[in-house]
Amino acid sequence: MTIMQRFKRLKSNPYKIFSYLGDNGLLDRMSDKTFLSLVYRARMGKKLNILNPKTFNEKLQWLKIYDRNPLYTTLVDKLAVRKYIGHILGEECLIPILGAYDSFDEIDFENLPNQFVLKCTHDSGGLVICKNKRKFDKEAARSKINRCLKRNYFYHGREWPYKNVKPHIICEQYIVNENYAELNDFKFMCFNGEPKCSFVCLNRNSPAGLNVDFYDMDWNPMSFERHYPRSGTIIEKPKNFTKMIEFSKQLSKDIPFLRVDFYEVNGVLYFGELTFYPGNGFEEFTPEEFDYALGEWIRLPL
Repeated sequence: MTIMQRFKRLKSNPYKIFSYLGDNGLLDRMSDKTFLSLVYRARMGKKLNILNPKTFNEKLQWLKIYDRNPLYTTLVDKLAVRKYIGHILGEECLIPILGAYDSFDEIDFENLPNQFVLKCTHDSGGLVICKNKRKFDKEAARSKINRCLKRNYFYHGREWPYKNVKPHIICEQYIVNENYAELNDFKFMCFNGEPKCSFVCLNRNSPAGLNVDFYDMDWNPMSFERHYPRSGTIIEKPKNFTKMIEFSKQLSKDIPFLRVDFYEVNGVLYFGELTFYPGNGFEEFTPEEFDYALGEWIRLPL
């Protein structure tokens, strides 16, 4: 984006300066409520109604501030959650890990297979995929992982569960779906323990950009978008769809909102991750009425 384009965006919505400042750690000392009000105005282009939230996005902001169950910290910790998932769903649902480390320098790359995935356990987006160890840029990986280890992801969008997660690195087995060019994950939107809809992210590496397709619980396409356009295609319902619904209910029980992610790889079901605030609660719906419709599904704790 050019300087002129940035200026035009800022001119159309002066609050966007707060989004920039927040992304660069310059608002870390600001209270959660003030930060979220300003950044919501910047990202969504309208005022946040935190006192009487109605929409899905507004209610996610409310939950960030007022729903602080200590269990949530375990559920977003990519290492600690494995024990929790293994106990509830079974160890067979976990992607095998090859190691866990406190620092990048602890990783013994000589003993890793040709393909693997490195993930930081305390954030979102802190991962490096190695598809060929001979071509692996170790220094670029070191730079990215170390940068992520130094940040407290909580301050990015005030997602409270991340605030006290101790940073680690895990190395996961690289999994490949033999029948598809990309690995799709199936994301279930659960409201007070009940999956209401799911979505699939497609074309992550396409020049045209990411597509997101929503489906109801009968695998019928839903007629709305959230931030990303639909693909215009209908993918095959996963073979383990019924089991995904059952597991989603178990994991989201007694939680106002939780997104539960799964992979289906060569017919085998794997747990992906748990997310409390998709898109940080800063992603618009098209048409907007669905922001209100999904908001009605969230029953806020008294």
